[in-house]
Amino acid sequence: MGKYSNITIKRYKRILKHFGLSKVRSHKGHEMWWKEGLLKNVVFQTHIDPIPEFVICNNIDTMRVSKQEFDEALRIFK
Repeated sequence: MGKYSNITIKRYKRILKHFGLSKVRSHKGHEMWWKEGLLKNVVFQTHIDPIPEFVICNNIDTMRVSKQEFDEALRIFK
């Protein structure tokens, strides 16, 4: 298990808000989040809790956030 393996949906949403993203819509068990300047939406499934690690890693790249910045947000939002 990696360091991003037990992040709950509630905690993940707080982290997304911390980075300035807002929820755009929900569709068939998925939420789409976005902010100005991103090339595509951050998407995750709302019926799988905790969020799979590969989804978080992919979305870190999509958000254009460094892993160090994301790790700091994890420490803030425990």
